[in-house]
Amino acid sequence: MHRTYSLRQSRAPTASQLQNPPPPPSSTKSGRLFGFGGVGHALRKNAAGTFGPDLAKKLTQLVKMEKNVMRSLEQVAKERMDVAQQLSIWGEHGDEDVSDVTDKLGVLLYEIGELEDQYVDRYDQYRVTIKSIRNIEASVQPSRDRKQKIADQIAHLKYKEPNSPKIVVLEQELVRAEAESLVAEAQLSNITREKIKAAYAYQFDALREHCEKVAIIAGYGKHLLELIDDTPVTPGETRPAYDGYEASKAIIQDCEESLTSWVTSNAAVSSKLSTRSRTLSQRRRNGIKTRTEGGHDLSAQDAPINDRDSWVPAHQHKDRYEDDDGDLDASSDDDLEEEEARRSVLDSEGGLGGETRGRPHEQMAA
Repeated sequence: MHRTYSLRQSRAPTASQLQNPPPPPSSTKSGRLFGFGGVGHALRKNAAGTFGPDLAKKLTQLVKMEKNVMRSLEQVAKERMDVAQQLSIWGEHGDEDVSDVTDKLGVLLYEIGELEDQYVDRYDQYRVTIKSIRNIEASVQPSRDRKQKIADQIAHLKYKEPNSPKIVVLEQELVRAEAESLVAEAQLSNITREKIKAAYAYQFDALREHCEKVAIIAGYGKHLLELIDDTPVTPGETRPAYDGYEASKAIIQDCEESLTSWVTSNAAVSSKLSTRSRTLSQRRRNGIKTRTEGGHDLSAQDAPINDRDSWVPAHQHKDRYEDDDGDLDASSDDDLEEEEARRSVLDSEGGLGGETRGRPHEQMAA
């Protein structure tokens, strides 16, 4: 291949890599026991759910299946680069325009293979984050098992020896085990939500960058194809001399510049929600925000009662209506009798279904 204008000549970090530093190489790129074959895929998938705690089996299988996906992506990247080299080798002995364009196309296809290899590294970030949820699930399983074991022992004793003193001891242990399990379950719930959002954010960000860059390369590849003169010629007619070397060089350089300067904020494709989706999503986010901030603040709805002369606690009513000699105030006594009469009428006539409704009678002091 003519590597003079290859995108792989430039090893300086791209704008995207400066904004979001690349992760370490994927853990699947080394330590292969079964290679790329389908045998290794099948063994990993089928054996994943056989061992380990019951709570973590399903996620363990998902993690192993994702490992198969990553191995497949690695194979695709490797074969893509091999294909790019072979394309350049094939076109080397063709006409000048075909030779030049196929060589440059090989450069672009090789770059796609490199991008796919980088995508595997970022995909591994997602997989490792999912594995952390699996590890938490595995750590919660013992507390569940202990609680269940104690409950089974209590049920067995109550059936065999209802008066056994061990029942009280086991019930106390069960209370402690339930408390420990409650804490573990809460931690699992919190961490699961945190990690699932982080994991798929890694995957979708990596997928978006990969697809955008592949689309950029595809666009410049179409420009390269325009340099090939596909006008039919008659037998014996010669084609004009090819003069597109500088143009193909410029296209490769433009492609390299576009890939180098790409950042997420400049992505060409954006997902736009409909009005209904946006409204429903915003309502959900507002609900989460409200719960996070401690619920609705109702303290300002009712003004505090600062006039202590017009309101007193119920247990102080007797003192309120007694004068210095201990006799009830006459006017207050009349008010109380009137209220008693009103209540008895409502109760006797069925009133509002036997319920007392309306504002309580205000007690007026003389």
